[in-house]
Amino acid sequence: MKKLQLLSIIFLFVIWGCSNEESNSAVEDGTNPAPNLKATGSSANDFLSADKYSSLVIEVFYVGDLQPNAQTLQNLKQFMQARLHKPGGIKIEQKQISSPQGTPYTINEIADLESEIRTRYNSEDTLALFVLFVDGNFSSDTNTTLTLGAAYRNTSCVLFENSIRTLSNSPTEPNRTDLETIVILHELCHILGLIDLGSPMQTNHLDAAHGKHCSNQNCLMYYETESNIQNMMQSGMPALDADCLADLKANGGR
Repeated sequence: MKKLQLLSIIFLFVIWGCSNEESNSAVEDGTNPAPNLKATGSSANDFLSADKYSSLVIEVFYVGDLQPNAQTLQNLKQFMQARLHKPGGIKIEQKQISSPQGTPYTINEIADLESEIRTRYNSEDTLALFVLFVDGNFSSDTNTTLTLGAAYRNTSCVLFENSIRTLSNSPTEPNRTDLETIVILHELCHILGLIDLGSPMQTNHLDAAHGKHCSNQNCLMYYETESNIQNMMQSGMPALDADCLADLKANGGR
């Protein structure tokens, strides 16, 4: 039985991001990538509150025919509308790209691809989020461990759609839209600062054994395994527990 990983890769780009910020102007005119090259969770308050950004644009890229289900993106938008203060609205744009032909992917390769294709960056009162649905799998996957998604910068995450499709839509597996939704919301919540990753904990609920994840096995932010996915099929879609919701609200969210 494979273990399924939902990751927050939080340390790989801290130094690189800082050096880019120092060498580039901090102006946010929609073309400068520097404000979007920071560590995962560092822009949590920018997402949750309307203090700096009143609107959000989500740039969704997908490889070939690996377009996410329309309901998955609707679920993402509804989740954001429920948790974020964005009175100017939340907009989703979808764009198809050809396969980079580089599988399996390292996070550095994913980041390089982002720099080639991303067109939306922070501008004035609009915050920009990059989401990539990619073919192939993650370079650290093994015969027993499969990575479904990773949040790797303050406004960037990747979903390994081939792996998601491999593990969904059979009689003994989750519905594909449900699994896509779980992965994308889990990675988004790392970007929103969970757990203790930019949104300070109001009570201690950190699963120290598995990094920045929740200790509640029924929470969306629990470190996912296949057994949890199977349990989800019986008990319904996982949601954020009271501790996670309190963290987001305390950091400017709804």
